[in-house]
Amino acid sequence: MIIMAAALLILFGATVILQADLLPDKKFVLLPPVNFTIKITGLAQVLLRWEPDPHQEQRNVNLGYRVRINAPQEDDYETRDTESQCVTILHKGFSASVQTIFWNEHSLPASSWVSAEMKDPPGSPGTSIANLTCTTNTVENNYVHLRRYQVSLRCTWLVGQDAPEDTQYFLYYRYGSWTEECQEYNKDTLKRNTACWFPRTFINSKGRDRLVVHVNGSSRHAAIKPFDQLFDLHAIGNDEPTSSLEWFIIALMAAICFVLLIFSFICRICHVWTKLFPPVPAPKSNIKDLFVSTNYEKAGSNETEIEDISYVEEAGFEILEDSVF
Repeated sequence: MIIMAAALLILFGATVILQADLLPDKKFVLLPPVNFTIKITGLAQVLLRWEPDPHQEQRNVNLGYRVRINAPQEDDYETRDTESQCVTILHKGFSASVQTIFWNEHSLPASSWVSAEMKDPPGSPGTSIANLTCTTNTVENNYVHLRRYQVSLRCTWLVGQDAPEDTQYFLYYRYGSWTEECQEYNKDTLKRNTACWFPRTFINSKGRDRLVVHVNGSSRHAAIKPFDQLFDLHAIGNDEPTSSLEWFIIALMAAICFVLLIFSFICRICHVWTKLFPPVPAPKSNIKDLFVSTNYEKAGSNETEIEDISYVEEAGFEILEDSVF
C-alpha cells in the first residue's frame, strides 16, 4: 500500500508540473488580430475575416477569438476560425470587433479589441418603405419533378412618408444561397409598387434558415434609402399544407358553377325552358263555361244595327236567351 501511494503521488506531481509547463506565464501576452475586414456577401449577409498577428508568440496553447457585433444589434460569441459569417439587417450600418483569447483558459487576460465598421447605405431620410409585412403559403405538390411542398410569398408595404411621387420600389428575397427579384407587383394610385407576389419560391417550408427581404428604390429627385428585414418562417402566417387534389376539387367546383350559370343565361335568352316545358292548360270551371257570340246585322236604309247576344250554359242549367238593343 505504501509503495502504491508513493507511485500515485509521483504521478500526480508529474501531471501538475506538466500542466504548469503548458500554461502560459504572466508574461505571455496575447496580440489582437490583424487585417480585420467586413465584406457583404449577400442580402443582409456579411463575412468577417481576420488574421492572427504574425508577431504573436507561439507556445503550447490553444488560441481562439471572441467576436462582438456592436451594431445594428449587439451579439457576442467565440470561435476558433479566422472568419465568421453574420446574417443581419444592413440598412442601419454594421460594426464589429474581435480579440484573441485563450481557448481553454478564459480566466487569463485576452488581447485588446480590433474593430471594423461599415457605414449605412446612402439615402434620404424618410424615403425607405415602412410597415413591411410578409406571409407565406405552403401547397403540397404531387409532381415528382417539382418540390413536394411549394411555398408562395406575398409582401406588402407603405411608401416612405418623404419619398417623391416618382419613387419606384423593388423587392428581393433571399433564402439560403438563393436570391430572387419580384416580378409581380401591385401598385398604388401613383403607380408605385406597394405589394409583391411570388407564386413559387425556393423557400423550404421545413428549413430553419431565416428569410431575408430587401427593398430598394429609385427616384429622379432623391436617393431612396434601402430597407432590410429578417423573418422566421414559423412566425409569418405558414398554414397547413394544402394538397394539389384539394385545389383541383375547388377549381372543378368553380368551373361547374360557372358553366351552369352560363347555360342558365343562354336558356333564358332563347326561351328554351318554355319550349321544352310548355305551360299546362288550366282546368275548366266546375260551375259553367260562358260563351258569348255576337251577330251584327244591318237592316234598312237608316243602318239600324241589331246585336243578338246568346248565353249558352252547360247541361243542367237553365238556357237563357235575351234580345238586347
